[in-house]
Amino acid sequence: MQSEIGLLRNKKVLIVDDEPDILASLGELLQMCRLRNASSYLEGKALLENEQFDLAILDIMGVEGYKLLDLAKQKNVIAVMLTAHALNTENIRRSYEEGAASYLPKEEMANIATYLNELLEDKKKGVKIWWRWLDRWGSYYDRKFGSDWKDEDKEFWKEIKRYPW
Repeated sequence: MQSEIGLLRNKKVLIVDDEPDILASLGELLQMCRLRNASSYLEGKALLENEQFDLAILDIMGVEGYKLLDLAKQKNVIAVMLTAHALNTENIRRSYEEGAASYLPKEEMANIATYLNELLEDKKKGVKIWWRWLDRWGSYYDRKFGSDWKDEDKEFWKEIKRYPW
């Protein structure tokens, strides 16, 4: 487990979600980090404006996650979109195009420390962060959306899959 979370240790992470149980669960899963929680857009915005963070985990619905993503990018904070209700290909694409480091389903957050550590590894290596997203999540979305979910925009999915170097 140490190698799976090594880069996360003591990272300052902002979690913005309007569901108290999600904030509590992520708090338990990311105990190796220094965490700050916000349960609304305004709280998250204030924290991003006044503190430095290494990572931000942003819900999409309920806290205006894309507005927070824009602010996180301005502050050079690696932002991950975490969602249950906005789980669709349009939001995957929007997250990618608007600069999120990843797009994760809440029902798969048990392994979030591993996923975040991978993002930090890729950032440290200077490689494109989204390159392994489709490998990691492709089968999950096949089950969720059907095996043809990538057929609508094959060029976009090829771009995400492109090897990082």
